[in-house]
Amino acid sequence: MTYDVEQIRKDFPILERKIRGKQLVYLDNAATTQKPRQVINALVHYYEHYNAAVHRALHTLGEEATEAYEASRVKAGRFINAPHPEQEIVFTRNTTESINLVAHGWGRKFLRLGDEIVVSRMEHHSNLVPWQLVALATGAKLRYIEIDDTGHLIWDDVLAKIGERSKVVAITQMSNVLGTINPIKEIAEVAHRFGAIVVVDGAQSVPHMPVDVQELDCDFLAFSSHKMLGPTGVGVLWGKRALLDAMDPFLGGGSMISRVADDTSTYAETPMKFEAGVPNIADVIAFGSAIDYLEGLGMDAVRAHEIAITQYAIDRLSATDGVVVYGPADATEKGGAVTFNYRDLHPHDLSQVLDQEAIAIRAGHHCAQPLMRRLDTVATARASFYLYNRHDEVDALIDGIKASDRIFGDVARTAAR
Repeated sequence: MTYDVEQIRKDFPILERKIRGKQLVYLDNAATTQKPRQVINALVHYYEHYNAAVHRALHTLGEEATEAYEASRVKAGRFINAPHPEQEIVFTRNTTESINLVAHGWGRKFLRLGDEIVVSRMEHHSNLVPWQLVALATGAKLRYIEIDDTGHLIWDDVLAKIGERSKVVAITQMSNVLGTINPIKEIAEVAHRFGAIVVVDGAQSVPHMPVDVQELDCDFLAFSSHKMLGPTGVGVLWGKRALLDAMDPFLGGGSMISRVADDTSTYAETPMKFEAGVPNIADVIAFGSAIDYLEGLGMDAVRAHEIAITQYAIDRLSATDGVVVYGPADATEKGGAVTFNYRDLHPHDLSQVLDQEAIAIRAGHHCAQPLMRRLDTVATARASFYLYNRHDEVDALIDGIKASDRIFGDVARTAAR
């Protein structure tokens, strides 16, 4: 099937929007993606036809809601080739909560004084702060794998930092700033040699490329619905069954128990042990529609489209006078996030000027302050692409950057007079 961007865009009503009379150019997909009509319709259909609590009601609405909710669990598992989706997929609120679940459920139980948690310099705070908290609570120590000037992990440092004391290697598969795709399979091989578990932040990778947890041989993978066309408020944690079974529950309450006595309780089997209370039913069901949509396009096709548009963006930005682009220059080595700075203009100012042109980008430290310090900057601008972006939107971005130069150049010249 031919990948038809124009046809795809017709499924996304928000892309028809104009801001200040100008056509919206949405380039903030690493933060969250837009939603197709199929996902929006799934939300409406649930509330109009079978709104009910799952896993407890015996009436028709409850059974229909439970069936649809569990169908999304199977779809999420199938999407990453989980061997046992019904037992290994846990729904949370987001990637952050998924990683916290592992950090608190596994880390607090099994880490000891002197153990080491290995992270990388390019981690999002979601895959860093939870490990800092666990390290403080257990006496474990964080070690950072450094990156080179091209935005890649330094492999010699991988081998130097993962060793006998390593118990956890927590690493992103795709940087939300640099876009760098890390060699998870090779890292997992090194980590398992020393008996460490591998926790992968897949928030940026799972929406953009085929991901196979059996091929990667990681131990946990966390990702979010809203970054892959689905609603906000739904996260996924996949984990190997034995590891999930060994973990303590993160939250206590209804639905996660087997038996409750006066002073103690026993817990339900995974994944219910980790899903206390009434879950986010409607959004989980709509997330299933988002997975259907992505599978309909084919993740290989999505990835190929993103490589093409990302390379075009890198080439055009790199050829623009005054622009500094961070991260790999080869789009086959990275995802759709392209981070840059322009002259001495603060990224926040640039973002505001671009917004006047109806161009939405991200500006700031991107929840990756240790990486910002490595790049020797306090903030960057980031354009991030997804399956519905077009090459002419990259052209609009370049035109917007040049417009900012004219605006702030005029301000500087006026101030100098």
